[in-house]
Amino acid sequence: MKRWLLGGLLIGCAAFSMVKTTPFPLRYPASFGNRISVPDDNPTTIEGVELGRYLFYDTLLSKNNTISCSSCHHQNKAFTDGFALSVGVSGRPTLRNAMSLANLLWVRDFFWDGHASSLEAQALVPMAHPDEMGLPPEKAAEKLNRTTFYPEKFRKAFGTESITPVLIARALAQFERTLISADSRYDRFLSGKETLSAAEKRGLAVFEGSKGNCTHCHGGAKFFQNVFHNNGLDASPLDPGRQEVTTQEADFARFRVPTLRNIAVTGPYMHDGRFKTLEEVVAHYSDHVHASRTLSPELSKPIHLSTLEKQDLVAFLRILTDSTFLTNPAFSNPFVQGRRY
Repeated sequence: MKRWLLGGLLIGCAAFSMVKTTPFPLRYPASFGNRISVPDDNPTTIEGVELGRYLFYDTLLSKNNTISCSSCHHQNKAFTDGFALSVGVSGRPTLRNAMSLANLLWVRDFFWDGHASSLEAQALVPMAHPDEMGLPPEKAAEKLNRTTFYPEKFRKAFGTESITPVLIARALAQFERTLISADSRYDRFLSGKETLSAAEKRGLAVFEGSKGNCTHCHGGAKFFQNVFHNNGLDASPLDPGRQEVTTQEADFARFRVPTLRNIAVTGPYMHDGRFKTLEEVVAHYSDHVHASRTLSPELSKPIHLSTLEKQDLVAFLRILTDSTFLTNPAFSNPFVQGRRY
């Protein structure tokens, strides 16, 4: 039996009854490359995605029935929440900024420090965290089992009405894998369906050129790499970042590189939400990177963008917004007028 130790919760993968499900068609550009986050034991199905969508928006998964996954991941903000730090059931702020959930199919290590190695493992962490949803996953399963709504949904998705934490995680992961963003103005420009302004073209040149060198971390069609960097926010960082996971000195103050897709709507920025605007972010990389013992070498020399270059770069970043993704009804709250069942 395969096992994971997740936040103190031992999860076993028992054999579940066979059930006929319908494969969910995951559509994305060929330029995005091979998917990473699709385990063999949790294929994406229409039934599983539907169940995961309900769970994602259901406050029943929190200690006091007030917080859902969507409380910190709003669709119109590319599944972030607009706050530097989120507040959950405890009333205390979280330690890090809520990351966008776009294009998780290609993420290898989840959270800012990469402490979850699968989307299934990631799904249960906020549920159990005392400052987020505050409910042990086994207690969440008990609550769902007591409803008249969920057992049948789980039967259709997984062949059993007996709801467990591992099945909750699998359903949430399936829904989150469908959150694919690939229809920005930039994408339409590449396909010849959209034109860019002069400022946006200049910003693209700064982004891709040797002076900006933004593509070192944010290159490729997805605008992120599965790497961790110290981007020079502080001379003496307080948050150890990736080092908490690996215990390696070289990983001190390194954080996962987030996607730049929909970046105009996902502020505040950085792992602690310190920057409110894209202008502040660009100014940091241009002129205010702090040296420290694990600073990424690519940032060791200031690039000193001109005022016009900064404005143009921000103009380019704004065309990475995918309005279709932000409004797609397939990703929206399935409960009519906020009611459950």
